[in-house]
Amino acid sequence: MSTTTARREPVTTVLTWQVRPGREQRFEEWTQGITRCARQFPGNEGVSWLTPEDGHRYHAVLRWSDQHRLAAWLESEERAHWHRQIEHIATEVSSERQSTTGMETWFSLPGTTVQAPPRWKMVLTTFLGAYPITLLVQWLVTPHTTGWPLPLRAAVFPLVMLPVLTYLVMPRLSRLLRLWLYPRDGR
Repeated sequence: MSTTTARREPVTTVLTWQVRPGREQRFEEWTQGITRCARQFPGNEGVSWLTPEDGHRYHAVLRWSDQHRLAAWLESEERAHWHRQIEHIATEVSSERQSTTGMETWFSLPGTTVQAPPRWKMVLTTFLGAYPITLLVQWLVTPHTTGWPLPLRAAVFPLVMLPVLTYLVMPRLSRLLRLWLYPRDGR
């Protein structure tokens, strides 16, 4: 897995924290503050915390618009300030970075064992994202390709649809529907 990217692609980082026994409540309070801070930082596209079922390891999944903005956050004084607050409560034990093209993060959290949403939720979410784009392509593009050979006409649809879904629609839609896709109570 590469920790650098040549192009400005979204990057996801999973940080693992080992929390000292009995300090979980304080750590969870801390996660709320650092999450608010990170979400206000330029380029942040979301922060999710995965709480342990047993044990004392917590995982933070951070999504950034590109490697440079992630690096700016990781090296920022704001982050350092938050880390100093928990020096005797928890230790960051590992981090994993993954450059993504967008498609694989529609419904998964790289580097984690979080279960994907039920397939019916993924289908419905994809439909909600794809349907408006399909209407727009049919309305705006298809009338201009009626004289083209079938293979070219057929190629236009995925050439428009897939990049729009991958880079614009699905990341935003997944973020918007995250509480429904990944309910905390397991529903």
